[in-house]
Amino acid sequence: MNLSDMLNKKKKMEDTHGPEEQELNELPEDSIGIDIENPGGANLEPIEDTLSDEDKLKVEVAEWQNKHLRLYAEFDNFKRRTSKERLELLQIAGKEVIIDLLPILDDFERAQKSIESATDINAVKEGVKLVHLKLKNILVQKGLKEMETIGTEFNPDVHEGITNIPAPSNDLKGKVLDELEKGYYLNDKLIRFAKVIIGA
Repeated sequence: MNLSDMLNKKKKMEDTHGPEEQELNELPEDSIGIDIENPGGANLEPIEDTLSDEDKLKVEVAEWQNKHLRLYAEFDNFKRRTSKERLELLQIAGKEVIIDLLPILDDFERAQKSIESATDINAVKEGVKLVHLKLKNILVQKGLKEMETIGTEFNPDVHEGITNIPAPSNDLKGKVLDELEKGYYLNDKLIRFAKVIIGA
């Protein structure tokens, strides 16, 4: 191949590729100075790796503060929701008890009318006993239980000592002799102390 053939070939290459591309093709790959996998020489390391330790700590503190605020808001909503539910539950429970007690109120009103015109005292007594029994049964169904006190050892956890009197016998000393006011449990939880008289 002579010199003129070489010049013609070079001219054809310049026409098809342009002079810049030809120069790039002629240069060795490592002398171009451009990383093909990372053009522009951009640093692809994660941003966190470029942050200083102080900046990393600031980012972490900001994340924890955000989490704390979210948890505080969730807990505040939870408290508000549960207190509302508790209030509604108490209102509903009170409503059920009152509905169950309404028939007894009706019985008392009927008894009061019959007392005004009653001539037989025994019939009035019997009517009052029946209403009392009905009331007691409804309260027992709701979990109310009377405390048994007379003849038991005085217990300051469930008894309220009003006074003491001389015990009729030695085995009744320190025991409940009489009951002025009954004590009650509701679902096995003490709701009223028994007011008692103790033998001394």
